[in-house]
Amino acid sequence: MARIIAVTNQKGGVGKTTTCVNLAASLAAMKRRVLLIDLDPQGNATTGSGLVKNELEFSVFDVLVGSHGVKEVMKKSDPSGYWVLPANGDLTGAEVALLDLPSKETRLRSGLYEVDNEFDFILLDCPPSLNMLTVNALSASQGVLIPVQCEYYALEGLTALLQTIERITHALNPSLQIDGIVRTMYDPRPSLTHDVSSQLQKHFGDKVYDTVIPRNIRLAEAPSYGLPVLHYEKQSRGAIAYLALAGEFIRKQKA
Repeated sequence: MARIIAVTNQKGGVGKTTTCVNLAASLAAMKRRVLLIDLDPQGNATTGSGLVKNELEFSVFDVLVGSHGVKEVMKKSDPSGYWVLPANGDLTGAEVALLDLPSKETRLRSGLYEVDNEFDFILLDCPPSLNMLTVNALSASQGVLIPVQCEYYALEGLTALLQTIERITHALNPSLQIDGIVRTMYDPRPSLTHDVSSQLQKHFGDKVYDTVIPRNIRLAEAPSYGLPVLHYEKQSRGAIAYLALAGEFIRKQKA
């Protein structure tokens, strides 16, 4: 069975999509079978995986409303080797479309039964808000991976997310747990970075990944070429960091 992980943070701009795309590529490079699901209407994980969102015949929206199955919709990301359940502008209508459907909070979970045994990991790239798409992601997942930027408002946003996870656990998905917290866009120079990092480690202990993702220009450039950084500049600090994160991620899943 696949381990399903929601990559989420209600605060925007913390590296959720960057983490999803590059972790998927790094896990695939380690011979793991990976499906990346883009649940953000902006479709950045889709384009960052080399797919043209405006040319998609079907998207994750079709899976959520039940008109098509996952296998009909998913696409291979080349040269990375992982699979993508892509998103485009159609997803902006999902909130309204789901309102009139039965089991609206668990539509994604039902759809994933079809491919549960075909992947080792399924990563869900969530939008930066608590809407029906995020609820579907958390309802479908066993774990939550939280990218956090070590800045002033990080802990405040994290508190709100933990409250959301607790509500989902009680109402919809009792097996949901926090898999880990990843420090992203890490710049060791400001003292604030060290202060926030220390607070995270104090409060969450071994839930905080040892691997940190540095600020890196190659990470910022890679999406414009439709590539994970591993296939854009494999010697970059960003690529090396995400490979290290993937290794630590796999070890944590086995623990």
